Amino acid sequence: MDTDSDFSASTSTPTPPGRPRKRLNPTLGKARNMLRDALSDARLQPRGTASSPPPLLLVACSGGPDSLALAEAASFFARRGDYRVGAVVVDHALQPGSAEVAAEAALKLRRMGLDPVQVRTVTVPASGMGPEAAARTVRYAALDAAVEETAADAVLLGHTLDDQAEQVLLGLARGSGTRSLAGMRPVRGKYLRPLLALRRSETEEICSSEDLDPWFDPSNADPAFARSRVRAEVLPFLEDKLGPGIAEALFRSSRILANDADYLDAVSADTFARLRTPQGRAGDTQGADPNTILLPEAPLRELAPAVRQRVLALAAVELGGAQPSYERLRSVEALLRRIGSAGPVELVGKVSVYRQVRTNPVPQGPSGYGNLVFRKKSST
Repeated sequence: MDTDSDFSASTSTPTPPGRPRKRLNPTLGKARNMLRDALSDARLQPRGTASSPPPLLLVACSGGPDSLALAEAASFFARRGDYRVGAVVVDHALQPGSAEVAAEAALKLRRMGLDPVQVRTVTVPASGMGPEAAARTVRYAALDAAVEETAADAVLLGHTLDDQAEQVLLGLARGSGTRSLAGMRPVRGKYLRPLLALRRSETEEICSSEDLDPWFDPSNADPAFARSRVRAEVLPFLEDKLGPGIAEALFRSSRILANDADYLDAVSADTFARLRTPQGRAGDTQGADPNTILLPEAPLRELAPAVRQRVLALAAVELGGAQPSYERLRSVEALLRRIGSAGPVELVGKVSVYRQVRTNPVPQGPSGYGNLVFRKKSST
């Protein structure tokens, strides 16, 4: 058993008698270290306790190099008995032969010793959100179902540094804010992305060294998809014109922006909790109308714009609305200048925002003059 805490210089786990020990590929050792650190950061301690089994990890695997490399790294911890490691292969049924690709991926995972290994076939709806977003929605629904069915402690996702760089560029192209430019979170609930600092070429190296024969999704080279164009054209162009290291620079920017976004989000959440006033019902000092939130104008004006816009967005989301766009938030902020219309400003999710005037009390409540009123429209 390998007890070395740094796998990059260690050898593989023992092989059967009479067979030579295979020297550990340094990049695979690097991936193991990344996974170990991610699990430690997520407080998923190995081996469990005397009264409970080791934590169960599920690798979300497409059969591509990134997720296969992650599965290979995770299988080491399963062999040591530190964790139970299974996998979920989601077949989106979007391409001819997808069922065969999924079955082959599942076979490779079982040969690694992963258990349980599930193949889940999903139907991607033809919705207005676009094929990539629709596929992502049903994929995570399938993974959530697998977590519930197996009582898994975590799902491991194989996103790499290159994926993060592409995400940042796409956010820039959309004119997104700090949170979007921070890219994908290393941890989101039970979902962990332990390989975000690993290059895609390194996952391919791991697959080559371990004879894993990964599947390469043809849609990744389809110029119909924006992410594919960023991968095949935009990033190589930037590397050519600005020099090597663009992907790493974008990754570093995402980490810096993630710290900034986390701080601003925390400050904004505290500020929203301090300022918000659920509108009381007339004659009822105990109850509150869940469809109305008041935010006092004067304190809002004093806030830094980065915090104020987040507070306004939190009010909309609290009432069940969608995250407002930058343009909609600017329209809400314009109400604070008390010039022109008092609203309402309509937000996605049937939430309206207006400035309360003296002659128009809040419905079913006392006057809200001096406040911005966020109100969720009734669905009836």
